[in-house]
Amino acid sequence: MKHLLVINAHPDPQSYNRALSEAYVSGLDRGKWVVEILNLADLQFNPILQHGYRKRTEFEPDLVRALDLIRRADHLAWFFPVWWYGLPAVLKGFIDRTFLPGIAFEYVEQATFPNGLFSGKTAQLVITADTPRWYDRFIMGSPAITQFKKGTLEFCGIEPVRVTYIAPIRHSTEAFRAKWVRKVWQLGRAT
Repeated sequence: MKHLLVINAHPDPQSYNRALSEAYVSGLDRGKWVVEILNLADLQFNPILQHGYRKRTEFEPDLVRALDLIRRADHLAWFFPVWWYGLPAVLKGFIDRTFLPGIAFEYVEQATFPNGLFSGKTAQLVITADTPRWYDRFIMGSPAITQFKKGTLEFCGIEPVRVTYIAPIRHSTEAFRAKWVRKVWQLGRAT
């Protein structure tokens, strides 16, 4: 069986993102996938890359476990809100601390771009936002999606990366949110 890792990057355990990630998991075919779940807010780690890439900070036990789960995963499903057109701090800190040279990518002598060490993995992003998709895409240039999809996941060899963008959340109705919970359940079923 293949391994699937669900990563929820909303810090609030009562968030809509958590409900979406749970709907996705409940839709998965358990005969096809070994499923693991990481709620980043539950992990104990320093999100600051203290020394940049100059010197590696020792991994806390939760990061050791998280990296093991990422390495084993064939597919990664990421759930997070877009805040200020970017990633939530807990997700950015998690990526800074774990997607490091020698782990997620390796530099190649005389090459412009490094090799992605997570090749062979695929990903699904389920993103919530208050900004309508048209505005995010055409006015802002999809900064969070570009950064995370292209600048992180594909940079490290993960592809394809599919994106589901759910917005606007602010002032959305219960019917709107319930509709998207059903759609994300179906997304899990189709995975």
